[in-house]
Amino acid sequence: MTPLVLTFIGRDRPGLVKAISEKIAAAGGTWMESRLAHLAGEFAGILLVGAPEANVDAFAEAMRDLESAGLRVTVARSEAPPAPPTGKLLALNVLGHERPGIVRDVTQTLTELGVNIEELESRVEAAPFTGAEMFHAAARIRLPDGLAPDALRKRLEKLAGEIMVDLALEEGETEG
Repeated sequence: MTPLVLTFIGRDRPGLVKAISEKIAAAGGTWMESRLAHLAGEFAGILLVGAPEANVDAFAEAMRDLESAGLRVTVARSEAPPAPPTGKLLALNVLGHERPGIVRDVTQTLTELGVNIEELESRVEAAPFTGAEMFHAAARIRLPDGLAPDALRKRLEKLAGEIMVDLALEEGETEG
């Protein structure tokens, strides 16, 4: 099976995941991994499928037929899987009053240190009692070999003071 990465977006309605899964199965593919979300009335996702090598072009064309279901779809052939990651896996949580630039500031610091963001979820919601808009983010990050969690923690503590947010770093298990 050849790994393919599909991305899609369309107006949310019941039956979209069913339509996608039926197309994949009918084309001889297998659903391997996915991240799907509803945001602002849209339904979007990224998924990894396996498709028979001999049918990759026909499989990709079949996935594009999902446009008739109201989905914009892209299909990309995935390269051979990279070597398993070796750096320490950590959880990063961000909480602060909503303002432009929080994600930019945090990701700039992470990038400068060579930290890879593997997953990121965020939302803005009203704080209890005050109703103030609060920004929440949760990320799964992987440190590069040679970067100690304490060194990252010190940089994040400095950043938190500068941008007035709470940044919490929790150690997870190392994969790979």
